[in-house]
Amino acid sequence: MTAVPEAPATADPTVWREQGSPLLQATGTGPLTGMSVAVKDLFALEGFRVGAGSEEWLAEADVETRTAPAAAALLAAGAVVAGIARTDEFAYSLAGTNAHYGTPPNPRAPSRISGGSSSGSASAVSLGQATIGLGTDTGGSIRVPSAYQGLFGIRTTHGAVSISGVLPLAPSFDTVGWMARDAATLAAVGHVLLPPQDTGAPLAEAAFAPELLALAEPDVGRAVKVCLKDWGGTPGLPSLDATTLLTGDLPVWLAAFQTVQGHEAWQQHGPWVSRHWDSLGPDVASRFGVASMVEQRQADDARDVLRAARQQIRAVVGGGLLVLPTVSSVAPLLSEAALGGDVIERVRRDTMQLSCIAGIAGLPAVTLPLSTEDGLPCGLSVIGPAHRDAELLVLAVRLSESLLSPRKASLA
Repeated sequence: MTAVPEAPATADPTVWREQGSPLLQATGTGPLTGMSVAVKDLFALEGFRVGAGSEEWLAEADVETRTAPAAAALLAAGAVVAGIARTDEFAYSLAGTNAHYGTPPNPRAPSRISGGSSSGSASAVSLGQATIGLGTDTGGSIRVPSAYQGLFGIRTTHGAVSISGVLPLAPSFDTVGWMARDAATLAAVGHVLLPPQDTGAPLAEAAFAPELLALAEPDVGRAVKVCLKDWGGTPGLPSLDATTLLTGDLPVWLAAFQTVQGHEAWQQHGPWVSRHWDSLGPDVASRFGVASMVEQRQADDARDVLRAARQQIRAVVGGGLLVLPTVSSVAPLLSEAALGGDVIERVRRDTMQLSCIAGIAGLPAVTLPLSTEDGLPCGLSVIGPAHRDAELLVLAVRLSESLLSPRKASLA
């Protein structure tokens, strides 16, 4: 049995909105008995309010009368809820730099940001204060903090895990995901949350696009190339070959993704935001400002672009795997991380060119922790076919055992 991490004597308010010993007890026993969960502050938990990273939203929220199905399933499988973890406001960021509550720590790179928007959940897991970080991923909100903090994470196939009881941002892209310090735990959560899946032919082939590697900064690119070289020389893993994904289309795809995301975010939250502009942090306020100006015609045109992109991405993935960097760079320095500042916005744009690929296609993606030559965390993403999430998690365990564990041992 895995020991439940002990709660610190004083909860860090940048990590936790609410914390208990535990906050909620398990409702059953099962494969997650002995584990604890940091729940992103978007999920309904019976008896608590959803705060969405916003002081004003929290103050006006009603107490929830039911627990979101994803969180309830973890409780039924034996896990306890350690607490409600911080998020960027309305999950509309990848940085973790919340204007109201501060930036959660990044123990793997203490001078750098945590990544978001599942920032508190990631930091709680990385700090050892929770076994599982339950969160959401719309444009990279599981994968980015996982890469920045040296964690394993998964964004699930769109619709594979119930999003009911979770405050939406952009329903066309919103998915449930989770993070853990090891691949086996990541897979154990998948056994609980994922529905039975038709496996089809084995995931025997993997592809990488050199053009996508070129989008990463040199230190991250080198770390990914070393991992790919090891992968190619390791028996028992899917065969790895180069493919082509037209990266010249990525800026257009990303623009379309952000147009639809913004249009849907404004539909979800525009009336409330219009009454509370002064309550928002400058970065999130700026994004909602842009979102408020997206017209229906623009959103419809962007959806046409995304439909074509989805077909192209799914054709490249096929019945196999697409391997790429999770993030374009290591986490920015805290000293550079002004809310809405140039560094954060540039990194967000560059990373979302990579992370939006799975979101546009509605495909599952796991991220595995890598390190640069300087020892800074980054990540390797593996995108798989729709509804093959469970097999992707099995592969993550194999990759961890075959590639990551030997590398850690060699660096010890």
